[in-house]
Amino acid sequence: MLPRVELLKGLENRETIARVIDLAEQAIKTWEVVVTDFLSPPELVEVRQVFDRLTEIQLVVWGGYPQAERQRCAIARADIPLSQESVTLAAVDIAGNFLFDPATHRDFLGSLLGCGIVREKTGDIIILGERGAQAIIVPEMVEFLTLHLQQVRSVPVQVKEISLTDLKIREPKKKELTTVEASLRLDAIASAGFGLSRSKMVDFINSGDVRVNWKDVSQSSYNLKMGDLVALRGKGRLEVGEITVTKKDRYRVQLTRFL
Repeated sequence: MLPRVELLKGLENRETIARVIDLAEQAIKTWEVVVTDFLSPPELVEVRQVFDRLTEIQLVVWGGYPQAERQRCAIARADIPLSQESVTLAAVDIAGNFLFDPATHRDFLGSLLGCGIVREKTGDIIILGERGAQAIIVPEMVEFLTLHLQQVRSVPVQVKEISLTDLKIREPKKKELTTVEASLRLDAIASAGFGLSRSKMVDFINSGDVRVNWKDVSQSSYNLKMGDLVALRGKGRLEVGEITVTKKDRYRVQLTRFL
């Protein structure tokens, strides 16, 4: 048995991680590969944190494409072969004419959930503008969706299964920049990286629109470090690169912004 109490200590997503530990124990007992439901980025951070401490078990995380936010984990004993192909996924195309009634990510997700599918069974949703969207889901939900998802907003839709290779993924645009700041505070670095005023960034932080390494951060004074990923809702992501100290004891920070 895994040291459950110790592994769950200090975690925010205890209920979800406890279910993943249950699956890990199942994988140990049965010598089989088991697969979780889709996990959110904060949950994935804590899953990796837990599994980094275990030697008898391994996991592979995959969401259908490299930048996927929501992903499933395949779990197996350390001596059993495991790869991305072990993570079972399916994709569907949700086609309709949204020219006169545009639908957002929230609209498509709401329609999926309105069919009776729980969030854990759905991965990323890729919006295709007036043509509709594509969704990554667990394979056992494909037939159900093709039968029951018939409308998004006021638009009739047709759902069909597609290959993961047919997903229309837009590669994120990258912008490299450098800033010199008096500190490594979140509000200072993020305002420079996203091209916003310091006061505006503080407002975003206070309103819960900023996450660091997929965890909500509400303190403007939070100190960043190399490798941190800052996400600002609606504005993209910012990766903190190399940090050096100048002769005037200021911090020169390399940043990569993903648009």
